[in-house]
Amino acid sequence: MKYDSLPHLTLPRIGFGTWKIGGGSFADPKTDSVSMRALHTAIETGYTHFDTAEMYANGHSEELLGRAVRESQVRREAFFITTKVTPSHLRYDDVLSACENSLRRLQMDTIDLYLIHWPGAGAKYEDTFRALNKLVRDGKVKHLGVSNFNLKQLKQSQELSETPIITNQVPYSLSDRSYVKNGMLEYCQRYDIFLTAYSPIEEGNLKKSRALENIAKAHDATTYQIALAWVISQPRVITIPMSANPQHIRENFEAADIELTQTEIEQLNNA
Repeated sequence: MKYDSLPHLTLPRIGFGTWKIGGGSFADPKTDSVSMRALHTAIETGYTHFDTAEMYANGHSEELLGRAVRESQVRREAFFITTKVTPSHLRYDDVLSACENSLRRLQMDTIDLYLIHWPGAGAKYEDTFRALNKLVRDGKVKHLGVSNFNLKQLKQSQELSETPIITNQVPYSLSDRSYVKNGMLEYCQRYDIFLTAYSPIEEGNLKKSRALENIAKAHDATTYQIALAWVISQPRVITIPMSANPQHIRENFEAADIELTQTEIEQLNNA
């Protein structure tokens, strides 16, 4: 596994996303066995960064992730757990309550990284960050970040946070480079912020190109592995693909070991 580092934090370049673990927008206990198999496979494969949210399966994703971590018998400190507060919970008291609820569902004492999931319409971020800063001071949260924020919102978050903003989690893939065009990637690279790419293979619907297919053949890899290798070939970019398929879970993890040449990167840049 390759890693990337900020001044006070090192993370694996490929983590495990949990959207659809435990259900979609609502909990679906009928999928628990498939979800738990996926989580156990990910842990056994070697993933250590797991990304979830109170919004995922209405909190059930957090419950299953916490259970998988406990059942693994791997020490909690070996994992880096990210979860997120929904935009409807950005008032001061609501942030504090949301965090307590996430900790309860995870059955953990600390969240490694706590994100604002989406910008909230009319949110008073002064109040939001007053609560987030308190959570860090109280030891409930180690690091803060945001998700789906534009540059203006990210800069405001940096001003309001008492600790460094660790990441902005946004959609980023070979097919979707909107956060390159709007300057976000360059800003994150300049100011030591991880751009955490979600949907890095477009939920399995990645657009194929001749360059992508030829490079995959050259590396005896899948096109999805090459797409992931391209994403993480860039400084300050990490990613959190999700799959419930054990083979794909392992293939995603192994994509971190693929070394693309500069020529191949340029071909994919222009694909």
